[in-house]
Amino acid sequence: MQLWLCPLLAFLCGSIPFGWLFGKCKGIDIRQHGSGNIGATNVWRVLGKSCGIPCFLLDVLKGVIPTVLAISLIRFEGQPLGLSIPQLLPHAYHFPAAQQFTAQMLVVLTGLLSILGHNYSPWVGFKGGKGIATSAGVVIALMPAAIVILVIIWALLFFTTRYVSVASIGAAIALPLMTHLGARFHHLNNDPAQPTLWEAGTWNKPLFAFSVVIALLAVWKHRSNIQRLRNGTENRFSKKS
Repeated sequence: MQLWLCPLLAFLCGSIPFGWLFGKCKGIDIRQHGSGNIGATNVWRVLGKSCGIPCFLLDVLKGVIPTVLAISLIRFEGQPLGLSIPQLLPHAYHFPAAQQFTAQMLVVLTGLLSILGHNYSPWVGFKGGKGIATSAGVVIALMPAAIVILVIIWALLFFTTRYVSVASIGAAIALPLMTHLGARFHHLNNDPAQPTLWEAGTWNKPLFAFSVVIALLAVWKHRSNIQRLRNGTENRFSKKS
């Protein structure tokens, strides 16, 4: 049951259009204002931070919760605990160590489906946000240490340019590089005397593929922003805001 239920729940959870719901609570259709996007950035721009911040946090949780559930319920023998829920571990489906790739692929697929649910929500005509906040939630669950570096990259780009789109695209593109470097330098059992995950061949290949896919997806979803940047018409956050 875990093998199909986790991805299904991830898509349904990701598809909840919180930005649209915040707009409805304020009596507007957020899709008719600002950039027309239902993501947290447009909600913040149109409705203010009192709605933008909760919308951002909820969009992040849409990625965190399903992925953590998958990490807890779909496992392979010898897998580190990671960001799992101990109470759920006795109910997990355990693959043999030789099928590590399959287990990792199903967990990564769960995270990806939460992002796709956000980007292409069936509740708002299979449209949605750009997936940055939900992607961040998935990365928090899969690569907790990496999210710190990505936030720093995002912040540096944002405070330098004042463009959310530039910061989001830059952080997304940095993710595959970080995933690759993590495999190159992370040692088995965190023991420097042991070979690296890359050398041992146990690095998380589905996670690297996932990082490439969401980087490309982020660039694709920001294609209108890229065009506005080229035209000099992209919305920019002022220092005051």
